Amino acid sequence: MNRRSAALAMLGGIASLRFGASRADAQQAGRMYRIGYLSTPNRASVARGVDAFVQALAKLGWVEGGNMRIDYRWAEGQVDRLPELAAELVRLKVDVIVAPATSAALAAKAATASIPVVMIFAADPVAMGLVASLQHPGGNVTGTTFAPSRDIFGKQLQLLKEAVPRASRTAFLWNPADASSAFQLAAVESAATSLHLPLQRVEARGPEDFDKAFAAMAKARADALVVGATSTYLVHQRRLAELALNGRLPTMLSYREGVEAGGLMAYAVNMADFVGRSAAYVDKVLKGAKPADLPIEQPTKFELVINDRTAKALGIALAPSLLQRADEVIQ
Repeated sequence: MNRRSAALAMLGGIASLRFGASRADAQQAGRMYRIGYLSTPNRASVARGVDAFVQALAKLGWVEGGNMRIDYRWAEGQVDRLPELAAELVRLKVDVIVAPATSAALAAKAATASIPVVMIFAADPVAMGLVASLQHPGGNVTGTTFAPSRDIFGKQLQLLKEAVPRASRTAFLWNPADASSAFQLAAVESAATSLHLPLQRVEARGPEDFDKAFAAMAKARADALVVGATSTYLVHQRRLAELALNGRLPTMLSYREGVEAGGLMAYAVNMADFVGRSAAYVDKVLKGAKPADLPIEQPTKFELVINDRTAKALGIALAPSLLQRADEVIQ
């Protein structure tokens, strides 16, 4: 082969490589990515958060029905359904599983060690065995955690005590089937001890237990109620608000949606905002980042939301200083 033929052959080879690469890029660009969304409540109860998540994805270039689709799996408030739903998403061979709340993240991690999992609102993910550390998660799980420490739950009890100074006994409604509830229970009990405030534990795994739970609070003469931050209760927040109002119980919640439904107050992360932030993790994972290398994000801002209408219905005169500190007061 002469020099000119060799040069032409080289150019042809380079062109062939470029064509092959561009064709591969085009195939990748035209691919429909699948996102699995595994959640304990139903869509209606977390619509604001889901909408924020989808909108945040769109801003990053991921358009539902365009280059990605979302396969939703809702447990309708039943934590024990999560393993089955997680297995369904694995069989669908989704590219990433988004798991709001601790129980969903645990179910997703148990179902797969290879599909990336982006958790949202997981409580103490290191202690729960979801990640090795916040800075270096390791494994296939990354995302966000609900609280930087247990202090937020103690702060909830302090604010409730400030709103209802006469309260001498507080009940804590929790779901033992939700792994994150034990984390909160320990923090609330510690805070109650510091405040010299007797705390009554009341279990409710679902709506079938609510009437019995509130009857137990009435019998123990509870003056106020902290509702556990379990996503199981999100489905039934209006019912809980009605029961609390009927029982004359001022409530502290971990979701603003519960206050909008009629609860007294919430001190928590803005769920819609933080769920939307998880889209950044999904974007990085779909672009090839490894979950093991993506540090866990912690919330830095919490909001106090108060329902003044509920306060008046309960006959509570909230201190002006407390109302002034609130990020939002629902009239």
